[in-house]
Amino acid sequence: MKKSALPDPFAQAREAKGYGTVEDQNDPVTMLLRLKDVRKTAKDTKTFQSGAAPGRIVVPSEVSIRDTRQIPFEVDPPMHGEYRALLEDWFKRPEQPDYRESLEEIITELVDEALQMDRLEVMEQFALKLQSRALTLLLNIPYEESETWIGWGMHVFRSEESALDVDKAAILYDYIDAQIDKAIEHPGDDLYSVLLNSEIEGRKLTKEEVKGVMILTFAGGRDTVINAVTNSIAYFAEHPESLTRLDNEPEITAHAVEELVRYFSPLTHMGRVVTEDTQVCEHAAKADTRVSLCWASANRDASTFENPNEIVIDRKMNPHVGFGFGIHKCLGATHARQVLRVLLGVLAQKVKSIDILEQKDNIEDWGEFQRKVGYDSIQVKFHGKD
Repeated sequence: MKKSALPDPFAQAREAKGYGTVEDQNDPVTMLLRLKDVRKTAKDTKTFQSGAAPGRIVVPSEVSIRDTRQIPFEVDPPMHGEYRALLEDWFKRPEQPDYRESLEEIITELVDEALQMDRLEVMEQFALKLQSRALTLLLNIPYEESETWIGWGMHVFRSEESALDVDKAAILYDYIDAQIDKAIEHPGDDLYSVLLNSEIEGRKLTKEEVKGVMILTFAGGRDTVINAVTNSIAYFAEHPESLTRLDNEPEITAHAVEELVRYFSPLTHMGRVVTEDTQVCEHAAKADTRVSLCWASANRDASTFENPNEIVIDRKMNPHVGFGFGIHKCLGATHARQVLRVLLGVLAQKVKSIDILEQKDNIEDWGEFQRKVGYDSIQVKFHGKD
């Protein structure tokens, strides 16, 4: 098995019964594993709600570390639609040419630096920097602010000792509070200021609502982008022919991005809270229990995807759920897609091959399932084109 491969630990349970279970802080979760069940449940926002106690739909639950509701992620219709309509134009900005040009400058600088190094630790020296610097574009704030976020290290909510670390989470929350206060005092054209000046249902957004949007923007797109970038580099290290093909056929880049997201599924799953007694996969689900939509399993469902455990770089039909599904699909997907498209373009243009020197896999423990989601560390060497 190649070092870059991410095996599918859900296959047997997905085919046999369609679900699995995982304990989570005395609030167990039924994991839905089949694509059809994941999509059906995601669409049924009445029976499977997102607007439960703040933090409860996240797996592992974040109820113990925050009471601020992430917006619009933890809000159900009809208010979800009101918030989303307010935010969508801002989060579509990555489609603009000047945004892409700025992103290309950021990524080109990182790749050029990597080409000069004998050993590159991808997670901290490349992916974290890329994610943080690109986020300044999304928030429309000074590039230098990314150094603060890079200084936080790889994880915002957890430490080496704990999956949920209240003290580390407080660093992000306190930072956002301070930035909101700064924007109130000195409004500009950044996302904080835009939100503070926005209205919903005829009133201005509250500081708590602005904080909810910003927590989601920071936390939701951090580890996911880092994992997607790192896994992609590991893949191209072992498949240089795909890098060559992207250079020769740049028109398949968009297909390649969707396929990498499908295969790697940077976020394993996301929860919902059941509002009434029902059934999932012919399995009883009681009111006020939790289910999760297992994107990583659904994206390997052989009933939909041919050769699901292979990366088919130009896969045409690709109804993956790597960015979620239904009304709660990822608001930052446009930004993430643009990051990956530009990254693939720069790598294809400048890099001939990549050597994997050393790696330590990141294995998530979901009870009966152990899933490789990426790496805790991976050392590589970039080789440029002559």
